[in-house]
Amino acid sequence: MSLNRSEKEAVISDVTGLAAKAQTLVMAEYRGITVADMTKLRATARSNGVSLSVLKNTLARRAVAGSGFEVVSDQMTGPLIYGFSEDAVAAAKVVAEFAKTNNKLVIRGGAYGGKVLDVDGVKQLASIPSKEVLLAQLLGLMQSPISRTARVLAALAEQKGGASAPTEAVAA
Repeated sequence: MSLNRSEKEAVISDVTGLAAKAQTLVMAEYRGITVADMTKLRATARSNGVSLSVLKNTLARRAVAGSGFEVVSDQMTGPLIYGFSEDAVAAAKVVAEFAKTNNKLVIRGGAYGGKVLDVDGVKQLASIPSKEVLLAQLLGLMQSPISRTARVLAALAEQKGGASAPTEAVAA
């Protein structure tokens, strides 16, 4: 089904808006994937904040022109699904995880920060923990010295017989 000029312009403006907000673009070839599997992939992507689109490559090239994703416009050939995400690793993670269980989804490449990513680059990006996990790890590292200091102070106070005061300070 072909699109008329106004429909094409609407698609281009939608994808341009996605590209403007996104940090990452991942492209994958979807030839041979069943509708049920594609529906699962789209549901997973939606729940992770990834926008997946099957687009005509000429429209995709026009949509990313002038953006940081223009560097991969020469790779936009064949039947591709485009994943845009505001989170730097979400699109790569969703596509790479799905590709592990479905060999018909072939990662072709992507872009992050104006740089071209090959297949290995997309997989490396997918292996980075999510923003929430990284923040939790950072918080744990920041709290570690404080909690160790509090335990040492509590042990010293217990040795001296005044265990109640420092324990209340630790709880606060």
